[in-house]
Amino acid sequence: MPRRWKTGAVRKPPLARIVRKASKPFRRRTKPGAAPGAFRIDPQAPKPVVNVIAFGPLPEQIEEVTDCELSVLPDLLSRYPVTWVNVDGLGDAGVIERLGEMFELHALALEDVVHVHQRAKVEDYDDNLFVVARMAWFPSNGEPSPDDNPAESAANGQVDVAKQPGDQQDNGEERRPDTEQVSLFLGKNFVVTFQERPGSDSFEPVRTRLRRRRGRLREQGADTLAYSLLDAIIDGYFPVIEELGSRLERLDDDILSRIGHDHLQRLHRLRGDLLVLRKNLWPLREAIHSLIRDPHPLISEETHYFLRDCYDHTVQLLDVVETYRELCADLREYHYAQVSARTNDVMKVLTIISTIFIPLTFIAGVYGMNFDTNLPGNMPELELPYAYPITMLVMAVIAAVLLIGFWKKGWLRGEDRSSK
Repeated sequence: MPRRWKTGAVRKPPLARIVRKASKPFRRRTKPGAAPGAFRIDPQAPKPVVNVIAFGPLPEQIEEVTDCELSVLPDLLSRYPVTWVNVDGLGDAGVIERLGEMFELHALALEDVVHVHQRAKVEDYDDNLFVVARMAWFPSNGEPSPDDNPAESAANGQVDVAKQPGDQQDNGEERRPDTEQVSLFLGKNFVVTFQERPGSDSFEPVRTRLRRRRGRLREQGADTLAYSLLDAIIDGYFPVIEELGSRLERLDDDILSRIGHDHLQRLHRLRGDLLVLRKNLWPLREAIHSLIRDPHPLISEETHYFLRDCYDHTVQLLDVVETYRELCADLREYHYAQVSARTNDVMKVLTIISTIFIPLTFIAGVYGMNFDTNLPGNMPELELPYAYPITMLVMAVIAAVLLIGFWKKGWLRGEDRSSK
């Protein structure tokens, strides 16, 4: 049974609220007029955990440090050709500032790292490149979305209908995709990535390739590592969109087979999820294109070729998302047409019943008038023998003739033979 608003009427959630739940909304942490580069930490942000992988082309040239102390980083940078520093969590301004000083990261870029409402983009700071992207994935079963805010809905006197009690969380049918900002800095011999929170990410395949020395990643420079991380982020969209596509196919079958009260809500939620993915993929495509279009000394010519593959993937993803959005619009129109056709069928039956009873009601109304039958000229047929059964027989014949006529026209069988 669908949840209800305070008024008691079942309503579909506004599309803007669906998008707001599926992507982190804009919340400016700094005060108006603050100095450029100043930032405030979200009090709910998790404490940062620094994980480091330093490596080189030789088999023994790899070292992985979990929950690394920042004091260890200078030694790793001096001993290995490439060092990857991954920070999970943005809840400590001191750690972020120290990393910024150590790698000479611009204060404006660090501000964008902490304020996680950024569009995907690329910024050139001479000594390093700053890239912002957004990862997408489905949370684990039973894991609440970090952007869900029940208190906000309760304060507005509303109950969220975007998640119904009947949602199939165990089989992942109604899981909502989640997104997370990833900030990446590319230097001459280092890559620094910042993620909003620890947990699921798209970088584990890259870590596995580094540990097992698969491919040429260990033999290349930091730019190849940066490309691999961006490619992993983009590839993470494929299973999300495939799941939404499967959900759209199931919804298509349900709409074609029957009229359900939840179809429109499911379709609305699915359209909102696709809109969130489009909102993230569109600027990401432009960011990748800017890396290809504008040469930078930190990116080799060979890496440019691989970035073209990333760009092709973003274009492919956007095409699929746009196709699914059009299918959602088509299914919505079909649903409305289906409901309208069913309403017309009901109205047709009611009209047929009303048409049959019009002459019967007329006869009953005429002979139901209370005139004095003792006076001459006032309904003499009421005095006839068998007047009542004759009247009932006439009414039955009229009803039968009308029913036969409607049947021949096909109105009682869902057909219309009036033009034949």
